[in-house]
Amino acid sequence: MYAIIETGGKQYKVAEGDSIRIEKLGVAAGETVTFDKVLMISNDNGLTVGNPTVSNATVTATVEAEGKNKKVIVYKYKAKKGYHKKQGHRQPFTEVKIEKING
Repeated sequence: MYAIIETGGKQYKVAEGDSIRIEKLGVAAGETVTFDKVLMISNDNGLTVGNPTVSNATVTATVEAEGKNKKVIVYKYKAKKGYHKKQGHRQPFTEVKIEKING
């Protein structure tokens, strides 16, 4: 059984017991989060596709940790102009463990 959920402008394929990194939610570790934007559910009964979401379907997850990804270096350079600019970025994330798929 798996589902496709949308959070943080991205879509994720999740199953019960999976641990995924999503965009930062700002929720403390150990708390429960419910995702209600479920786009598709695959279970024993077959495939249920939403239009755009499946009604009365939710995915429950527990927050494991929050952190930052590895640094990405952004380097801008223009030839023969003496212009160069170096900048770093670390995207924050929330790691969640999928507990239950309801629907």
